[in-house]
This record gives sequence, C-alpha cells and structure tokens, in this order.
Amino acid sequence: MNTYNLAFVTAGGIGSIVAIVHGVLTQQFMVKPILTETEYAKSIGRLIPLLLQFSTFCWFFGGVALMTVPFFLDTSVVLTTAAFVGTCYAYGAVGNFWSTNGRHPGWVLLAIAVALIVYASIAATR
Repeated sequence: MNTYNLAFVTAGGIGSIVAIVHGVLTQQFMVKPILTETEYAKSIGRLIPLLLQFSTFCWFFGGVALMTVPFFLDTSVVLTTAAFVGTCYAYGAVGNFWSTNGRHPGWVLLAIAVALIVYASIAATR
C-alpha cells in the first residue's frame, strides 16, 4: 500500500467514524426531542430524521468511497471522488467551526480528513 492510498483510507476512516458518532448524537439529541415535543403531520415527522441525518449519510458513504475507490479504479475516478468527498467534508468542517465558534471537535476531525484528501490527491497525480 502506497502512502496516498493510506492517506485516502485514513481520511475515509475518520469521516466514517465522525459520521457514525454524528448520527447517534443527532438522533438522540435532535431527532427524538423534536419528534416527541412537537406535533407534526405524519409526512413532516417522517421527513425530519431524513433531513437531519443527510450529512451523516454523505459523510459515512463518502468515507467508504475514499477507503475503497483507490484500490479498484483509475486515477481520474479517484480524484473525482476525492474532490466530491473533500468538498463535503470541508463544508462540514467550516459549518461546524462557524456554528460552534470552534468549540466542537467535529470540525477538527473533518479538517484533518480534508488535509489527508488533499495530500493524497496531490500524491496520486505524481
């Protein structure tokens, strides 16, 4: 395994772990209270968890893609995947930092994953 594949795998692992923790905490501290303390129509009640967990879904499967794609596909597909997932992770890191004034560890972990993606993408093109 070369260093850039290891960086992709590490970034994907970080992103997937952040997603799992994010999903559990979102469900426990946001979805359940919203659904139990507020009266919504059934369709809205079904939509709320899906919308609140959308970033969880993207981060998790982006991480899975980062961990697997470099081993099976050519460089252009790897770089496209890295650009897409890296953008999603960067958006999450910036949004998390901004909304919590930097007092939340999620932005640091996603920023580390973005740095690894950038490093691996540059190394993959050499």
